Amino acid sequence: MVLAERRAELTSPRRIDDDPDLLTRARERLRPSLRRVLNGTGVVIHTNLGRAPLAQAAIAAVAAAAFGYSNLELNLDAGVRGSRDEHVRALLVELTGAEDALVVNNGAGATLLAIAALAREQGIAVSRGQIIEIGGGFRMPDVLTLAGVPLIEVGTTNRTRLADYERAISERGVTTILRVHQSNFRMFGFVEEVPIERLCSLGVPVIDDLGSGALGKGLQVLADEPLVHRSVAAGAALVCFSGDKLLGGPQAGILVGGSDAIEACRRHPLVRALRIGRLPLAGLEATLALYRDPQRAIREVPVLAMLSYDPLTLADRAERLAAACGGKVVQTVARVGGGALPLLELHGPAVAIGDPDRDPTVLANALRTGDPVLVPRISDGRVLVDPRTLADDEIEVAAAAICRALQAAT
Repeated sequence: MVLAERRAELTSPRRIDDDPDLLTRARERLRPSLRRVLNGTGVVIHTNLGRAPLAQAAIAAVAAAAFGYSNLELNLDAGVRGSRDEHVRALLVELTGAEDALVVNNGAGATLLAIAALAREQGIAVSRGQIIEIGGGFRMPDVLTLAGVPLIEVGTTNRTRLADYERAISERGVTTILRVHQSNFRMFGFVEEVPIERLCSLGVPVIDDLGSGALGKGLQVLADEPLVHRSVAAGAALVCFSGDKLLGGPQAGILVGGSDAIEACRRHPLVRALRIGRLPLAGLEATLALYRDPQRAIREVPVLAMLSYDPLTLADRAERLAAACGGKVVQTVARVGGGALPLLELHGPAVAIGDPDRDPTVLANALRTGDPVLVPRISDGRVLVDPRTLADDEIEVAAAAICRALQAAT
């Protein structure tokens, strides 16, 4: 293919006199498109970079599941076909207090399945302040349309009261309520919303879409995120949340709740189209197992570790990186990302690199197209590399990548 392209160039009327390195071209063509990236952006859950990096236990579990065959849908005790949900169901029940659990391939899929399985033709009540758009332009009304369920808006954008839901039930025959967490934005001022406990007292099934789904305990930075345990304890029929994002596992959509509601999801035709594969399932099982010991989860789940790093640890990494590449340590603010905790500012050091009087995009491009790839961020005209989102063993690798990019950008 490379030779054919070169022949076409040589015979083209717009022939360019050059001396291309055909071996380099061939290597570029053969190189995998999906590549490892060093995240120097300071955005912990970076959607464009694959969201949550996996814990070592999850990586080992994925590798083991990828090697040969597995008992994905085989009940080893009975010798009959089993369900892939069984590999995580008991763990999720244990960790959340729910009666039953089901896992699909992503968070949006979990919400779609929950709505399709529980809501009826009378429609589903949603607060106007929760009719949100998530990343990629996907809007909640579109999800409801796809599920074939009419949207019944209640309340106003900034204030929704219990009486608004009561009227939707009594006057419009609504049989299901959907609560949607405002994951990627917040409203302040003259606002009001109904707590999950009061919604669950209305006598109709409540689907609680928590988005990122904070499952861990004992981490102060997660204090403003709604906990899965609270929604389950309140009596929500179904609670939906992601396996990646704040949980820190592979991409997955998790549903926990009452046994009847989960069984309705399990029987729905959509469940096969949304089913999770063996590799993310293996990673999810290993990640969930870490949450049996909350302190261990904080140490070993990379997302939780990045959110709770000791300032001295970050300072040491920044100084090592700066010394190795000739950068300057500056103070900056990192972000959670991934549509979670949009107001949380993670203060800490970063390393400013390059000539502050030159166009920073030249150096940023050199880093992004290098090998290995290092993605920095540009702030106030400076190229910054944030050690919060670099593992300790990536500091030297990042420093070498920066040195090469500095040389290439001159």
